[in-house]
Amino acid sequence: MSLIAIIDDDPDIIEATSLVLNAKGYEVVTANNPVDGYTIIKEKKPDLIILDVMMDEPDDGFFLAQKLRREKIDIPILMYTSVSKAVGFEFGEGELVPVNDFVEKPISPEQLVQKVENLLI
Repeated sequence: MSLIAIIDDDPDIIEATSLVLNAKGYEVVTANNPVDGYTIIKEKKPDLIILDVMMDEPDDGFFLAQKLRREKIDIPILMYTSVSKAVGFEFGEGELVPVNDFVEKPISPEQLVQKVENLLI
């Protein structure tokens, strides 16, 4: 089964996401900051990355996604965000935010599984 890296500074989000994905048979590795996240991505080479936008800094997720793409790491990225609700900002595709899909927090288990399955096809 696929390996999914979850990078988020909220332990409740990591736990809830891990429980949902483990129940569906996915293997999960986690990190609570972008530095450790980068390390597990390089070492474990997951099939999918679930990445939070805001961690230690409000744009940590953006910078990590950009760094991965600059290094030609093309693992699909699902970005967790609550930013658009907070500031009314709609994300689009492009170099600024080089991710495959966005999802608003909180996310239902069904929606999470659907997004993950779509990105792993």
